[in-house]
Amino acid sequence: RAGLQCDLHVAARREHLDLIERLPTEGDELLGYILNQMAQAEMMATSRSWIESFNAGDLDSCADGYTENASMVATPVGSFDGRAAIKEFWQSLTTETGATDLTYQNVRLTVESPTRLRLAADWSMNVGSGVITNELWVRQDDGAWRLEEDHFEVLERA
Repeated sequence: RAGLQCDLHVAARREHLDLIERLPTEGDELLGYILNQMAQAEMMATSRSWIESFNAGDLDSCADGYTENASMVATPVGSFDGRAAIKEFWQSLTTETGATDLTYQNVRLTVESPTRLRLAADWSMNVGSGVITNELWVRQDDGAWRLEEDHFEVLERA
């Protein structure tokens, strides 16, 4: 009902005691599943925080959500390489259009590893709507999640 993806994971050939005994074993299937679920929860919290920062006009926090050498493709607007260029794009967009009220719908996650997740979604805001085809979120050495790739398309302008 909350609009979140929910999966059932069955740990085959496991019983309640060896679930715990085998859990800390490297390569354990259940441990991998748990780590992936934790990564998804952390990354989604970071994504929601990024959206809140954008909607509050805090573009410094938005820019900090990208890696230093991130790439962004905003179709049909253009491509932007590096955190500074991406920040300039967001500043220009919000200054020129008053863009705000960003929301994501139909979010789909792909786990590449517990430190790399891809997000795709539909997006809308007060000035238009479109699709996110690829947000690559990467957990940094300090534990923070940042965008390394951000590809989205504007389908409709308000």
